[in-house]
Amino acid sequence: MKRPLSFSLPVTVVVLAILYIYLSTIFVFIDRWFGLMSSPGIMNAVVFTALALMSVFNYAIAILTDPGRVPPSFMPDVEDSDNPVHEIKRKGGDLRFCQKCSHFKPPRAHHCRVCRRCVLRMDHHCIWISNCVGHANYKVFFVFVAYAVIACIYSLVLLVGSLTVDPQKDELQSGDSFRTIYVISGLLLVPLSAALGVLLGWHVYLILQNKTTIEYHEGVRAMWLAEKGGHVYKHPYDVGAYENLTTVLGPSIFCWVCPTSGHIGSGLRFRTAYDSAYDSMAGASVR
Repeated sequence: MKRPLSFSLPVTVVVLAILYIYLSTIFVFIDRWFGLMSSPGIMNAVVFTALALMSVFNYAIAILTDPGRVPPSFMPDVEDSDNPVHEIKRKGGDLRFCQKCSHFKPPRAHHCRVCRRCVLRMDHHCIWISNCVGHANYKVFFVFVAYAVIACIYSLVLLVGSLTVDPQKDELQSGDSFRTIYVISGLLLVPLSAALGVLLGWHVYLILQNKTTIEYHEGVRAMWLAEKGGHVYKHPYDVGAYENLTTVLGPSIFCWVCPTSGHIGSGLRFRTAYDSAYDSMAGASVR
């Protein structure tokens, strides 16, 4: 489902930053280091352009894709034996009900104060895509961050490499405007590479645990309470590292780098560790 477009200052800043980095990389760093019309120059320009296009494409999809709406008719079935996990409120133990949206919340859904509605498998609200990161666009958001990290590091390498060229080869490029391009690019690329690298690492960790950012923070409290009561806490949606990866990114390693989402399901229920335990017990009883 697509979202209506509206102006967003953070998104505009991101688009301008991408455009500036792309133009600087192609027409300054690559041209100065290799020569844009040389074989190495063309090869690097093609590779970097491909990375930039994939970054922009995934970024646009992350912005335009609705993260997932709770159907108005949703009603949890507490008697469903195939769904052993039902999330409840911390206080009172009742099934989670959103007072603002006036409907029950499916597992892993949360209300976003910015979007003013509940979002399926909500991770967080991201101002840089002017959208929530949730069930329907989490993968494409992750793929965008991965491509953006690679592109930023690649551009930074080209920036540093182009500085090794003898400045006497092109006196015109050694002027103040040329120096300004390097300074601005460095001020953009260094913090972007670091911040996006940390963000990518964080979400790799979350995917391997099959957690959202919200669930991580909730899990810290749950773990403390479990240890206090002498129990061991286990995240209910953690079904093993590889299974977690395929659940979020897709069943084939070749589709992990593409913005495909046919594998994600409805977002109203998710496989749990209890399902795995039940399947094992059923298999053992059959044998």
